[in-house]
Amino acid sequence: MIDIKNLHKSFGNNEILKGIDLQINKGETAVIIGPSGSGKTTLLRCINLLEIPNEGSIAIGESKLVFNGNKKISNNEILELRKGTGMVFQGFYLFPHMTVIENIMEGQITVLKVSREEASKKALKLLAKVGLLEKKDHYPYELSGGQQQRVAIARAMAMEPEVILFDEPTSALDPELAAEVMKVMKELSREGMTMVVVTHKMSFAREAAHKVVFMDDGLIVEAGTPQQVFENTSNERLKQFLSIVDD
Repeated sequence: MIDIKNLHKSFGNNEILKGIDLQINKGETAVIIGPSGSGKTTLLRCINLLEIPNEGSIAIGESKLVFNGNKKISNNEILELRKGTGMVFQGFYLFPHMTVIENIMEGQITVLKVSREEASKKALKLLAKVGLLEKKDHYPYELSGGQQQRVAIARAMAMEPEVILFDEPTSALDPELAAEVMKVMKELSREGMTMVVVTHKMSFAREAAHKVVFMDDGLIVEAGTPQQVFENTSNERLKQFLSIVDD
């Protein structure tokens, strides 16, 4: 499903990703953990081509791009790879002038070119899935942060991506609201949605991940099942990180 090989990304002279190799199978939830500045979010943004890697390759499903600092990637190539992904950010980025259901319909109509009737039908189904059907005609400012993030997840799902990328989806939320969002994400994981999740929530990684990836200083230091990473690691840097993480 996702195959990343020898991925490098620098900003000026600052090398953030230093040769990432990562494979994620269809239906897996991969959770990326690590200290701040380790390259987690940059890796996620490279997968979605919000940042263009300097070197290496990314394949998502049948689409693949090879990066070389001297070769310009075209907009069509970016769109071809990106259409297989949905992204849920730290901030919710809902359209403030649109209702909840309109937010979920918009991409379907403008990008997928489906009818308003079909878009509405899918939006209602997804709102029921995330437990917000009764909020369909509300505006974002009328929702809690947890509710807004659940709408953002529904919006990403409406585009029928092969994989959904989550960048610290609960970091701006208090524990109760974060639990609402995590509940939806765990359900998606159980249903076999392919997901890549950057988070500081170790409890989510333990409970929902098929694969846990520990990054430090731009490298993948260890990757394995939750049991391997949390209980059986022999890596001292990972042990140190886990000893100071409170969730």
